[in-house]
Amino acid sequence: MSSPPSTLVADPVPSRPANAPAGLSPATRGWLLGALGVALFALTIPMTRLASGSLAAPQLPAEFVAIGRAALAGLLAAGWLLAVRAAWPTPAQWRGLVLTASGVVFGFPLFLGWAVQRVEAAHAAVVSGLLPMATAALAALLLRQRASTAFWACAALGMGLVLGFALWKGGAHLQAADGLLLAAVLWGGFGYVMGARLSTPGGPARPAMAPEQVISWVLVASLPVTLPLAAWVAPADVAHVRPAAWGGFVYVAVVSMWLGFFAWYRGLALGGMLRVSQVQLVQPFLSMALAVPLLGEAVDAATVAFALAVMATVALARRLPMRPAAR
Repeated sequence: MSSPPSTLVADPVPSRPANAPAGLSPATRGWLLGALGVALFALTIPMTRLASGSLAAPQLPAEFVAIGRAALAGLLAAGWLLAVRAAWPTPAQWRGLVLTASGVVFGFPLFLGWAVQRVEAAHAAVVSGLLPMATAALAALLLRQRASTAFWACAALGMGLVLGFALWKGGAHLQAADGLLLAAVLWGGFGYVMGARLSTPGGPARPAMAPEQVISWVLVASLPVTLPLAAWVAPADVAHVRPAAWGGFVYVAVVSMWLGFFAWYRGLALGGMLRVSQVQLVQPFLSMALAVPLLGEAVDAATVAFALAVMATVALARRLPMRPAAR
């Protein structure tokens, strides 16, 4: 996509040139990369819970897990950017990097960390199922992207299934911690949209960035804040911290905060934000399934049924057409 922002086409899916070799289309590659990103992100909630523990049995402070993971990932990203000799971002790109960081580095991890100390990982995973709708809605609002009515109906159906599951599991009411989870969802969706936007060209002032460089520069730009904050909130006594908690911390730092975005941002850029974001509807159920061996939480037949229904909405949404935005 080479149009300037004023003529941005809604959620475009690049086409393969006529003389290009046969293979997977950009849309399919985008969807598969998005699915890989979701699989990697699915461990974020269980691993965050493993790292921070609960209010009754705390491990690492939630603030340290949220900020420390970004600091560690930022140091790794800085080394990688030097190794590949990445180009320095333009002023317009720096603004986008700061906006992205506000969501994926600070907002989402902090609110999620506070929430998972108050509710089980399975509950947090289900409420986080609203993230695809938040991403699609924010993309439509901030980037003037449009989808067909059928697409929005399909997305709303998936959201309804997730909310219905949360209410059923929560005894027909939402818990107080759900407010923290909803804040995490909004910040996460905002960070996804801003980061994916940097992966598409926006004219001479904002050329496209390689998706893996987007998250790396986001983390490096955050280091002046995350490094001192991580040192400040680091636990003074780590004798009580289990090795498993440190393992959870390393995962959310290296994979959830950095490597997972390599696949996710490239998938959003290739397949389109509105379409690929809906793949994340299956993430809550993957998180719950992975929480079984990690945290000992059970998954019943009803959960499997909800998962299959949500997956069906994802498959349908992927096939629905996108409409260009009004120029």
